[in-house]
This record gives sequence, C-alpha cells and structure tokens, in this order.
Amino acid sequence: MASAPAQMSELVRATGVRQVRLVCGVILFCYVISHFLNHALGNISVEAMEAGVYYHTLFWQFLPVAIVFYTAALTHMGLGIYALYQRRQFRWRTIEPLQLVLGLSIPALVMGHVIGVRLGYTLYDHQKLYPQELYLFFVAAPGRLWQMTILLLIAWVHGCIGIFFWLRLKPFFTRAAPYLLAAAVLVPTLSLLGIYQGGRGVAIEADDGEWRTHNLTRRQVGTVAEGNTLDRITGGLTIGYFGLLGLALAARGVRAWRERRGGMVALSYGNGKTVRVPKGLSVLEASLRHNVPHASVCGGRARCSTCRIRIIGDHDALPTPSQREAFVLTRVGTNDPSIRLACQLRPMSDLSFFQLFTPHTHSTDGQASTPARIGQERYLVSLFVDMRGSTQLAEKRLPFDTVFIVNRFLGAVSQAVIENGGQPNQFIGDGMLALFGLTADPQTACRQALKAASGIATHIDELNQLLSHDLREPIRFGIGIHGGEVIIGDIGYRDHVVFTALGDAVNVAARLQDMTKTLACEAIVSDEIRSTAGLADDTLPQREVAIRGRDEPMAVRVVADARELSALVTRGERVAA
Repeated sequence: MASAPAQMSELVRATGVRQVRLVCGVILFCYVISHFLNHALGNISVEAMEAGVYYHTLFWQFLPVAIVFYTAALTHMGLGIYALYQRRQFRWRTIEPLQLVLGLSIPALVMGHVIGVRLGYTLYDHQKLYPQELYLFFVAAPGRLWQMTILLLIAWVHGCIGIFFWLRLKPFFTRAAPYLLAAAVLVPTLSLLGIYQGGRGVAIEADDGEWRTHNLTRRQVGTVAEGNTLDRITGGLTIGYFGLLGLALAARGVRAWRERRGGMVALSYGNGKTVRVPKGLSVLEASLRHNVPHASVCGGRARCSTCRIRIIGDHDALPTPSQREAFVLTRVGTNDPSIRLACQLRPMSDLSFFQLFTPHTHSTDGQASTPARIGQERYLVSLFVDMRGSTQLAEKRLPFDTVFIVNRFLGAVSQAVIENGGQPNQFIGDGMLALFGLTADPQTACRQALKAASGIATHIDELNQLLSHDLREPIRFGIGIHGGEVIIGDIGYRDHVVFTALGDAVNVAARLQDMTKTLACEAIVSDEIRSTAGLADDTLPQREVAIRGRDEPMAVRVVADARELSALVTRGERVAA
C-alpha cells in the first residue's frame, strides 16, 4: 500500500491544466444540473420551483461550497481564455473548437443574470426568485427569454461535450452511453418545459393587481435607479470580458509574429517526410498542420500515450518534459529519455524521430472507429492454458499427426472458453491465452473464467476418450487464472496486427499456469479471482507463492481437479442470490 505522501506526489504529477479545467468544469456542470432540475419543477407549479430553489440555494450558498463554486467558475473561465491563446491548431475535429466557442460565450450571456440576481442580493438585498424572474422573461421583457434559453442550451451542450471527452475512453462508457444520452436529452427538455409552464402561470397571475403587489415590491425587484446601476456594472464587466478575449487574440498574433522572426525548425519523421514549422509548435500540432497521420486517441490532452515518438540522435537539447508528460511516460513504464509525447514536446531546433504507434485511419484528428483497438485500460481476467507433454508427443509421431492432435486440443479449449463467454485471444504453440470481461463486469468475468476451466477439463476428457486408441497417455494440461487492470488494443506491425492484452495480470496468469507443473495440479487461481467471483474462503486450499517480478508473495488457490470449479461457482451464485 503506497504511503499518503507518495499518493499525494503522484496525484500532483498527474495534474495539469486540463485536469484542473476538468475538475472545475465538473463542479460547474453539477450546478447546472441542479439548476435545470429546479427549473423542471415548473412542470408541477411555480410553488414547487420556489420550494426547490430553497434547497438549491441552501446548498450552493453554504460558505465552503460557495467558495469552491466561485473559485471553480473563475478558474474555468480563465483557463478557457488561456486555451484560446494556447491552442495553435483547431483541426483536431469540429467538436473541439465548437466546445471552446460555446464555453467562451457563456460568461457574456450569463453576466446580466448573475449580476441582476446575485449582486442585486449582495448590494441591495433584492429577493429575486422564480416569480420575479419569470415575470421579467414572460411579461416585462420577453426578448430576454430567448437570450436565457440560448444560454441554457449553450451551457448544457458545452458541459455534455466536456463530459463526453472525459468519459469516452473509460471502460464503462459503452454501457453507460445510452443512459447518459437519455439524460442529456431529457434534463434540458424538462427544464425548458418547466420554465415555459411556470412562466405561463406567472403571466396569467400577473394580471391580478394583488399578485403584483405581493411579488413586485421594491425589496424583490428593486428600484429603477438600482436596476440602472446593475446594468452599468453588467455592461462594464461584459466589456472587460471581451477585452480579455481580445487580449488573448492579440497575444496569439504577437506570438505568431515572434515565432516567424524566431525562425523555423525542420521535423523529420524517419520515413523521408520532413516538414518545417515555427518554433514552439508541438510535434503533434505540426503533424496536424501538415496533414501527416499521427496517432492520438485523447486529442492531444496528454491523457494517453498513443502519440509517443522516439527521438533519433541527440535528445539532450530538447525541453525538459513537463510534469504531466513525465507522469504519463512513467505511467506507461518508460524511463528512456529519447521517448517523448508528441503532443507535449515543442522542439526549438531541428528534430528527427519516428512514431511508436502506427496511425489509424482517423488517428490524426484524435478518433478511431473503436478506441479499444488503439489502447484502453480496463479490468480483464486472463486464462492461460498449456498442453503438457507435447514435446514427447511430437517425438513419436509424424509432424502432421502432432499438429492434428494439438489442433484438436486447442479446439476443445477454445470451445469451452467460448461457451462460457470468453474470447480465445492468442495461440502460442500448444498453449492459449483467453480473455474474459470484454463485455462483462469483473465478477461475471471471474465466474466465466472458472466455469471455462471446468469446461476445458470436461472437453479434454472427451478428447482423450476419442483419441484413446492413438494416445499412450491421456492429454494433460495446466491452467493459470488471474485478473486485473490491463491495456487492450492492437499490437503488431502493418498487416501483422493482433488484438490482445498487455499487463501484469496477463504475465501473472502465465506464471501461475507454469506453476501447475511443480504443484502437480490442473489449475492455479489467484485469490483475487476467488474473492471477486464470490466463492467462500474455504472452498479451495490456499498457498503463498513467489511470483517473478513481485516483491511480496501472492495468495493463490490450488485446484487439483478443474472439473469441480463449475459446481463451486454455481454454489457461490446460489448463496449470493
């Protein structure tokens, strides 16, 4: 277990500008969701909206929460302006510049509402709630209703795009996407309907003089002079905000001018392709500018390592990796100073390199038909099975006879894996790697793997009976099963690419399979698999074994007869039910 200082150090290293912007955006999106749901209460009544806004403000105006919220809002706005300055290429894909434009338009649109309600309360103790705001939108100034509607839609779309970019590479996203899409459609629809229904009710009640007397008092809506003061403040801050945007654009122009004066650098891709770009451009941005295919799943956010390049020649003159780049490179297990992230490296002199990942059809703009094919981290269960005695088998048979028997063995194993929801992945001589959990949760995947091991034993028994006239000894086997976080994706070169899994969990499963020889058993299952599958602690004998590459011994379960695993899993499922 890592110490708290070590965990904090890793968290700091993992944090960059985009991570801060993401956290601030999530906080603001939570506020938007809360506000939208409050609007949706208008489908019941204006009184329900007023009751809901009491709890809404009780939470969001609680001092610690308010400090976090306003800090997040100002930080997110500032980082949005910084992103406008920093972004050199807007051709990642259409949706990213759209998200940036939507985000930058929100402060200008929301300024009047925030100052009219929040600052009006602070300066003049105005008590503007739903009746007063709906009266303004539907009776006093109907033109503002369209501005508010546009603001709500822009804020919602901007937030949804950000959430999509954040979650799209997560293992659960494929399963969660339909529900997220339903929420993305229903929440703003119900919100706008609630505003319409509430506003219609207020417009009808506003004809009543008594309603006006109770809901349009000086304390609730203020005086004309106070309104003019708030309008001047709104105008001043809006002009200031547009000034900041203009300053960012001017800074971009100054930077471009300085880069042109500072000279150009030549980037050589190692395949004969060379481009010249201004100093300060990242390697990935240079690829995009010159339409050179370059893999980048995360779109240049330093959230993946698919844009990695290896520097050819001297790399001492390169800029030092940023904190975020160093974290990503360490995360993927490389300490080689010649390997860098193309999205983060901004060379100031000529550079030669080659890409470590073959670009896919849409990799240049950060897309692929299936993200998992390029690389994705997720929990999988690895099952390694190996045929025992194949060398002796080959010594006493014709080569084609040996191939026939090995193929029948692998066929029996594959059938058991497929029957139990797994996927045969790699055939290595007379052994095979199978993966479970590509379309199932961890508990289901563990149970499927255990049942598959039982099925393998059953199918091999049937194969032994079928080949009994030709086998001096029955075919024997060893199975190793372990689960954990692995990287799945396409591995290989050009036409020789296979989809597989890489990671410590796969290596451990292979070593457990190898241990079945010394422990004289048919299968060895890690205790991780046993507990995740929901089997009782006393169902299988436990042992501590040393795993090459690990400092601590590992708890495993020794299975003398793999056939019994299916019954154990079934019994565990009944107990859980």
